[in-house]
Amino acid sequence: MSSKSLLLNSRAVAVALCLLLVASPLRAQQPQPDARAPYLNPALPLRQRVDDLVSRMTLEEKVSQMMNAAPAIPRLGVPEYDWWNEALHGVAFNGTATVFPQAIGLGATFDPRLVRSVADVISTEARAKYHEAQRRGDRERFRGLTFWSPNINIFRDPRWGRGQETYGEDPYLTGRLGVEFVKGLQGDDPKYLKVVSTPKHYAVHSGPEPERHRFDAAATERDLRETYTPAFRATVMEAKAVSVMCAYNRFNGEPACANTHLLGDLLRGEWGFNGYVVSDCGAIDDIYRRHQFVKTPEEASAVAVKRGTDLECGDTYRALVSAVKQGQISEGEIDTAVKRLFEARFRLGMFDPPELVKYAQIPFSENDSPAHRQLALEAARESVVLLKNEKNTLPLKKDLKSIAVIGPNADDVQVLLGNYNGQPSRATTPLEGIRRHVSPQTKVLYARGTALMENSGVPIPPSALHDLKAEFFSNRNLEGAPVLKRDEEAVNFDWGMNGPAPEVPADDFSARWTGKLVPAVSGKYRLGATADDGLRVYLDGKLIVEDWTEHAPTTRTGEVTLEAGRSYDLKFEYFEGRIGAVAKLVWQPPAQQATGSPYAEALDAAKQADAVVLVLGISSQLEGEEMNVTEPGFKGGDRTDINLPARQQALLEAVAATGKPVVLVLMSGSALAVNWADAHVAAVVQAWYPGEEGGAAVADVLFGDYNPAGRLPVTFYRSVEQLPPFESYAMEGRTYRFFKGEPLYPFGHGLSYTRFKYSGLKVSPRRAAPNEKVTVSAAVENAGRVEGDEVVQLYVTDVEASVRVPVRSLAGVERVHLRPGERRVVSFTLDPRQLAVIRDDGRAFVEPGEFLLSVGGKQPGFKGTADAATTGFVEGRFNVTGAPTELK
Repeated sequence: MSSKSLLLNSRAVAVALCLLLVASPLRAQQPQPDARAPYLNPALPLRQRVDDLVSRMTLEEKVSQMMNAAPAIPRLGVPEYDWWNEALHGVAFNGTATVFPQAIGLGATFDPRLVRSVADVISTEARAKYHEAQRRGDRERFRGLTFWSPNINIFRDPRWGRGQETYGEDPYLTGRLGVEFVKGLQGDDPKYLKVVSTPKHYAVHSGPEPERHRFDAAATERDLRETYTPAFRATVMEAKAVSVMCAYNRFNGEPACANTHLLGDLLRGEWGFNGYVVSDCGAIDDIYRRHQFVKTPEEASAVAVKRGTDLECGDTYRALVSAVKQGQISEGEIDTAVKRLFEARFRLGMFDPPELVKYAQIPFSENDSPAHRQLALEAARESVVLLKNEKNTLPLKKDLKSIAVIGPNADDVQVLLGNYNGQPSRATTPLEGIRRHVSPQTKVLYARGTALMENSGVPIPPSALHDLKAEFFSNRNLEGAPVLKRDEEAVNFDWGMNGPAPEVPADDFSARWTGKLVPAVSGKYRLGATADDGLRVYLDGKLIVEDWTEHAPTTRTGEVTLEAGRSYDLKFEYFEGRIGAVAKLVWQPPAQQATGSPYAEALDAAKQADAVVLVLGISSQLEGEEMNVTEPGFKGGDRTDINLPARQQALLEAVAATGKPVVLVLMSGSALAVNWADAHVAAVVQAWYPGEEGGAAVADVLFGDYNPAGRLPVTFYRSVEQLPPFESYAMEGRTYRFFKGEPLYPFGHGLSYTRFKYSGLKVSPRRAAPNEKVTVSAAVENAGRVEGDEVVQLYVTDVEASVRVPVRSLAGVERVHLRPGERRVVSFTLDPRQLAVIRDDGRAFVEPGEFLLSVGGKQPGFKGTADAATTGFVEGRFNVTGAPTELK
């Protein structure tokens, strides 16, 4: 090494040491790290640095680093770090951030390039936030660089509440989008990671939510390898994901976080994964408490680490110290796990001078930038799926004399955001988007129409609240002196994972609001609150509702009779425990009593309008992760049926009966069986949970400023009667690949405002050897008058397989933009693995025989509104010759 290199390295070591010393507030009282220690030298090989650091730790220090809230080790200059961070569709739980469409909406784009761009922006904002937090000395949870995203589970059943977090039901599409998301998060620097991406929940996990800590997901080796693991394999082997999260449930008898086959045989064995595995939160505790796989925390911790789970979200791993002393696990096995963790931290640049780390220069100004908000709009546009458009009802004219916008999702910001979301600096609802698009002369009439949930309500407006005072306490029990007092206009807060203010902690705080309630209308109201967690509401000193427990966002209301203009004493007490803070004072005005829906107002608006846009569906208040929801049709975050909620269905039919042209916009994270709408409504649009610019994107589509091209990443079934039992993980009869019935709308379905036609299918070679790649191409032409995107899809069917195979499988996808009259040739390459069958023992073989294929903008073989009439396809076939050949 040259003297110049030695000088540069010594300076780098000195800078690194200074940074680490500054990181510890106790540095003056603590032993200091040795500046000559190899682990502080950025010029040394990564493994040498990691080995050196871990060799200096005591057993207790090593174990302390194996839980998500890892404490500092001041004597070694190891800063405190919390591994738990979320970035499903934007940086979550960390204040203001760009909020992209929920993952299922990203799946509907069928656009890997877009997903790569979205993930790149997310990681840029993550870095910007991390650097700002470091500058402030903030090392709290959700301020880090290790992100537990994406969720690449297969959305096998529309009843699963967390299906909204996935890219849909298809292994190929999920894999392509997952690979690009991981690459976008982790960056492209050869030495340093932008952030760590963690595909989850490995590997066979998709409900039921209420049973996830206890149930055993039983699946055959064929289904495991054919459906449940291809996306994980791709993100590990192609995208080089640094981390993987194991699931709560058992798989074929063994807990996923202590599963020999999943973690050993496949992940670290066949796929060569050398990163770290993190448990879902509390999953190690489940191993002995709920699965009863072993009897003690020591045994649970030992078996999880020995089988490959390096990091725990939780604190059961504290038992590893005694487990080592009891001989249940060796310190060498602890070392292996800890080294994997520190390899990631070193690769993130946490022990190196910032000037050496490419991504350490990202400024805080990158967060929530105009360019990022524009990408959120583009992503939302691409996610919108036009399901039906009878007689070219859409696009609407902007100069309509009047338009009615009706529905509980028309003007609700929370519905835009899905779950695991950040907080946008601004958000556009469909109502606001429509108001922006129509002419100044167009009258926009709005009516909520119905409540989203029974006995729910709307936030009490500031006009009805007077002299509202807030007090915040740094404990759950409203004890002691308030740490913050302030005046409020209303109580309508969703703080996410943050505190209400810098003075108030993010967890374990309470609040009290007192003031006057002055209603404008006399009558019977439902008065209460929506809260995560505890709530108590008093009126004139009388307790109206109480739910002083920890739970997901829950609405509690009680009936009261109020007199217009009278002033009532109002008090709302609230506490926040852990993970998510929501506090809202809500009511249901008199018009909503009895039916829960002000139909008269909605119908009056519809009758006055030239056209009606109904914005219906569900929201993340109803479907999601292990929720306390008791609405009809919902259970614990999942759904028990897939229909529109009954009140919304009644509203839909009543509005349609006015005879006015109706456009139905659906907002949901999963399929809805809108059979009646398909038969009676002229146009139907699926908008998912479209993110902060979702309302603008919906309006762009409705008024023709954007030509929709989204495709369904899931099958829209006609009813739950078409589905196997939810608890069954067998793929027979599930998803478009194995379902043989007639869906309402098939996977890959989506209409356009123009027409596309296909021609010139070419396949080479027509007779392929088992280990030979096959090239497929076709020409697609915009045969209409409007420019727009087309999603070209390649499907393959093995006609002569020796075992059960899918009806057809997606094997290629490309989203292209074409001007009117423009023609483009799109090519795909089929890898032998895409032609393989999985035999009963899990081995993959390419067998000789005939294969059918289609290239087009949809699946072939459907009719009526299930057939996307604005696009086409071409079909062909080829043969594989020779003896069956096993793939490794």
